[in-house]
Amino acid sequence: MWATLRAIRSALPFVGNPYRWKASVRQMLQIGVDALPMVSLMAICSGLILAMQGASELRRFGALHYVIDLVAVGFTRELGPLLTAIAVSGRSGSSFAAEIGTMKVTEELDSLRVMALEPIEFVMAPKYLAALIAVPCLTIASSVFGIVAGGLFMFFSTRLAPLLYFRSVLESIVLRDVITGLIKSVAFATIIAHVGCLEGFRVRGGPDAVGRSTTSAVVKSTFLVIVADAIFTAIFYFTGQS
Repeated sequence: MWATLRAIRSALPFVGNPYRWKASVRQMLQIGVDALPMVSLMAICSGLILAMQGASELRRFGALHYVIDLVAVGFTRELGPLLTAIAVSGRSGSSFAAEIGTMKVTEELDSLRVMALEPIEFVMAPKYLAALIAVPCLTIASSVFGIVAGGLFMFFSTRLAPLLYFRSVLESIVLRDVITGLIKSVAFATIIAHVGCLEGFRVRGGPDAVGRSTTSAVVKSTFLVIVADAIFTAIFYFTGQS
């Protein structure tokens, strides 16, 4: 982590190496743009499921309008960041481990050191910077698609006008909810990038070791993302209560 933070300056635009910045942009496209269809589809399905399950219980008490609060706050605080992190972990975390692991097996990392290039700066810093930018953007997109899916359910079930629905959404969400989701997304991006790259750097042996490191990266990053989500939720909950 410390080595990456020291090396990340080289991947910044204007002040860093232009080749590193170009590599970061390519990683942003792979992490963010290429994952957008998958993340949006997951968010739409999850939004419909959450709205239907919430409506089935709240309808008993005549409180169907609270489905709007459930979907809006649930996606902004929790489901948006978590679904995005799980999708990115499966796509990009495994890709990081496989790419760096292959470089380790084929001795490309040793070649970089021979040429006086630090592998952390050359390989990991662009990936980490890209994840820090792409994952929060994907989180916002995921929350938007999930809330839109909730609006579709409310329209077809209660004929609630879309304009009235989004007005109620804006009344339900406060700035603290948005900041909470973005803080979580930054933490999740850090976990995914570092675990994926670390598993790649740890590869020992032949091509079969690359497969094991890829599997380990997905399992560990997903587990740590869920643990981190629970910790952040507890912190924000007790802070809000106080």
